[in-house]
Amino acid sequence: MIATELAAQVAAAMQHGATLAAAEPKGINTEGVVTFFASNIAPILLAVLGIIFIGRASRGEISKVLTSSAIAIVGLAFIAGAATLFFVGDYLIDLIFS
Repeated sequence: MIATELAAQVAAAMQHGATLAAAEPKGINTEGVVTFFASNIAPILLAVLGIIFIGRASRGEISKVLTSSAIAIVGLAFIAGAATLFFVGDYLIDLIFS
């Protein structure tokens, strides 16, 4: 009785393994990764920058705060520009190959 149940379980597992081996490999969901970073990681980093800037400003280092803020704003502008170029390139590819 136990041997027949064991044999049935082994046969079912082997069949399941065969269907897994025949399945096509899937790619990485890059849109999901970008969305995760944009919605979770970026706000945390901006909050950390804000805390650092407030800490420096409270110690009277206003010039360092302004310099760091300007660098952060320029960095965000570069990131926004790169995202814009990504979407413009995607639009051009769709326009050419459609």
